[in-house]
Amino acid sequence: MSEIRETIVNITDKVETTDENLIVYSKPSQIKEVAKLLVMQGARFAHLTAIDFINQKNQIELNYFFSLIDDSMNVIVKIPLEASELSISSISEIIPAVIWSERECNDLFGINFEGHPDPRRLVLPDNWPQEVHPLRKNFSYNSKPPESKQPAPLKKPEEGKTVIPIGPFYPSLEEPAYFRLIVDGEEIADFDYRGFYVHRGIEKLAESVLNYQQIPFLAERICGICGFVHSCAYCQAVEKAAGIEIPLRAKFIRSLFLELERLHSHLLWVGLAAHIVGFDTLFMQAWRIREPVMYICEIITGNRKTYGINIVGGVTIDVHNQHLKDIDKVISQIEKEVRELREIILDDEVIQLRFKNVGVLKYDDAKKYCVCGPVARGSGINIDMRTNFPYAAYPMLNIRIPLNKSGDVWARTIVRLEEILISINIIRQILENIPEGPTSIKISKIEPWKEAVSYIEAPRGQLFHYVMTGPEGRPYRWSVRAPSYQNYQALSVMLKGASIADAPLIIGSIDPCFSCTERYEIVDLKTNSIKVYTAEELKNV
Repeated sequence: MSEIRETIVNITDKVETTDENLIVYSKPSQIKEVAKLLVMQGARFAHLTAIDFINQKNQIELNYFFSLIDDSMNVIVKIPLEASELSISSISEIIPAVIWSERECNDLFGINFEGHPDPRRLVLPDNWPQEVHPLRKNFSYNSKPPESKQPAPLKKPEEGKTVIPIGPFYPSLEEPAYFRLIVDGEEIADFDYRGFYVHRGIEKLAESVLNYQQIPFLAERICGICGFVHSCAYCQAVEKAAGIEIPLRAKFIRSLFLELERLHSHLLWVGLAAHIVGFDTLFMQAWRIREPVMYICEIITGNRKTYGINIVGGVTIDVHNQHLKDIDKVISQIEKEVRELREIILDDEVIQLRFKNVGVLKYDDAKKYCVCGPVARGSGINIDMRTNFPYAAYPMLNIRIPLNKSGDVWARTIVRLEEILISINIIRQILENIPEGPTSIKISKIEPWKEAVSYIEAPRGQLFHYVMTGPEGRPYRWSVRAPSYQNYQALSVMLKGASIADAPLIIGSIDPCFSCTERYEIVDLKTNSIKVYTAEELKNV
């Protein structure tokens, strides 16, 4: 850490250090040099976003976030861009993992990244006006810009190659996404992705009308599986920014539900992976084993999804002694059945033929694209936010990180099976060590212009939430980057050279979550009623 500080201070304007952040203030002309230095020092790219300060100082500030995994430190590179000159060099040549983030900043803030290899639209729909950038503060959250038909930003295949479309109504997942396989015979030569069909503008809504304690409700609806993960990450970011220390019991309760969510998410994935290759008996068994986890969540929280628990300052519910006994009984039964399930998978030659040496992502490519979660660990990268950036009760728990170096679908499967058993062990530790005490504290007024980064190890990997507090009782900026957002970008490597028949399995092996990545539900803010639109009404919205 000190080595990076000493080196980087010579090529930038100013460097500040806080408890877990190294904040680097730099000029646009210095970004490539800074990026090269950080990569050489082992820093891992996490996200890039922007903050609109045009009303305050006629600038938009770019924030590049890097993680120093071994030091549990963030490096935040801040670069102001004058409103009259919103342009900066792309660093995608140095860090390929930044490609989507740069495209998103261009869509939502109007920043041009010179030399970008793929400057097509990413987030905004094809009929969105070219010069309207919705995350700028002069754009109202309920504005309806005039339609301006743009050509669909699709990659054109080389002569002699064919396009096989998968989607936009994705065949095996109930979410829209458009995968275009560019094939040469039966072999995949290239890959293109067009998503964000259900981009919901949650960041804009939160920054415009909701207060700090209303946003957890919105955050937990980012993803149908990982709702608790998102609300927890948001609350942690606000708590860090405001210097709020939540009660120890609340930390244990958060960790408990995070692990229960990991359990049912991984079991769901095992079932879907089996279904993709036609092993529906295994699919039904995995989902049968998963069901008691959903049931125990319903008993404790009132619904199968763990909604309404996290608030800034702690949690809204307590876990009683009978709940703890019920959880222990459930995980004991699940542990036995998961071990049997794992043996079935390990002994099945057909599954091994379909999974091994398919969708290979080598260590160097995984590192280059900054993939996370089981995708990273299946390629030999030892990264897990529970140990790299410990949060909630995890500093007090013993956590083993499973690794596999083969980088294929089989490796990602084995890692997830191991993580199910590890989660059961973590839950046992929580049940044995959860302390007595309050579950939340009262929050006073939160001071504006404080910022913090929050990481959570979601079932799919590193979840990133950034919050800058604002003067109106809500975040001035809230940025979310889901793990699938990074993992998608490595699919081009995994799919290249694979057979067409393996494409659904390879895509499924990263456990893609489209809604989580895209961050839509229309709510009347006056009545709190949810509106269901007809096709004609939706067209006129």
